Amino acid sequence: MDTAYDQTLDVKGAKCPLPLVKSRKAIGELAVGQVLRVVATDRGSVADFQGWAKTAKNVELISQETGQEAGQDLYIHYLRRTS
Repeated sequence: MDTAYDQTLDVKGAKCPLPLVKSRKAIGELAVGQVLRVVATDRGSVADFQGWAKTAKNVELISQETGQEAGQDLYIHYLRRTS
């Protein structure tokens, strides 16, 4: 999938809850309508980002995908700032 994004946040190696904490800060620095791409290695981040998007008023989870880099699983999340 080729989802357009404005900024990438690399949180590879960070364990829960750091990917979410850092993403909250980064999304707050974007303009409304911009998209943040978060690249994580924590498998738990998939459910964490889904839950955050359901409860947050300023974030929309556009998509999630998985990949690999140097034999390591990657979990990629695309979030749009909505307000």
